Amino acid sequence: MQHLQGRITLRRLHLLGACAAACFACAAQALPQNASVPGGVAVIDLGQGGGSAPTATWGEQPLAVVRDQGHWFALLGIPLDTLPGELEIAIRRDGNTSRRSISVGIKNYPEQRLTIRDQRKVEPNAADLARIEREQKLTEAIKRSFSSSEPNPDFILPASGRLSSRFGLRRIFNGQPRNPHAGLDVAAGSGSPVHAPADGVIANTGDYFFNGNTVFIDHGQGLITAYMHLSRIDVATGQRIRQGDRIGAVGATGRATGPHLHWAVILNNTPVNPELFVKRP
Repeated sequence: MQHLQGRITLRRLHLLGACAAACFACAAQALPQNASVPGGVAVIDLGQGGGSAPTATWGEQPLAVVRDQGHWFALLGIPLDTLPGELEIAIRRDGNTSRRSISVGIKNYPEQRLTIRDQRKVEPNAADLARIEREQKLTEAIKRSFSSSEPNPDFILPASGRLSSRFGLRRIFNGQPRNPHAGLDVAAGSGSPVHAPADGVIANTGDYFFNGNTVFIDHGQGLITAYMHLSRIDVATGQRIRQGDRIGAVGATGRATGPHLHWAVILNNTPVNPELFVKRP
């Protein structure tokens, strides 16, 4: 009988251990691809994940810190105009502060020329410029926001379709140079569903001059995503959403040459390459 009870106890311990391992696996999350280049994401290992979470800053800008496979990692979005060299971040943990240098390499992006039929979307009039200025102030505030919840950067692609325009393209509209392409375009038919790539809270929705019908999602700690040119918006500001929830439909509103989803990912107030967050076959 004692031998049988011993076997039962061992069996229970084995099951408890398996459950604990399963729970840890559920808590683990996939990190974005490390790419220390302009427009990329530096994934910085901060050490073992026990105890309270460390914090990390780049200058005055706080960085997202996430836990994966038992380690803490800081995620640093690198601006597109960053020159090759070193960036320094500060790490605070258990009352101690240390500094880490991040080497930034070279990344050359190709050029893209587009023809826009609505000339006002290339050369806005005075009323348009006033509207654009108001909208920029609003979107800049959204991109600067930093909520406390830990994000899960294991994204799914928000729409099905061909990746038609990649991040970082140097864009020329009707022969006039404009800002680089700060997102990823997914070619899909008008009305095709758009889904949330990860859990979050709807930070803002609206009709913008250049972006058309737009949804912003706050995933936590400065990780923000945006969905532009939508034909329809299916969510409201403040709404909590889960990965895979429908947030709208593909369209061609705003400055667009045809139906597609423009998907932007902002990390520490910096547009970064969305493809770094998505596993592709």
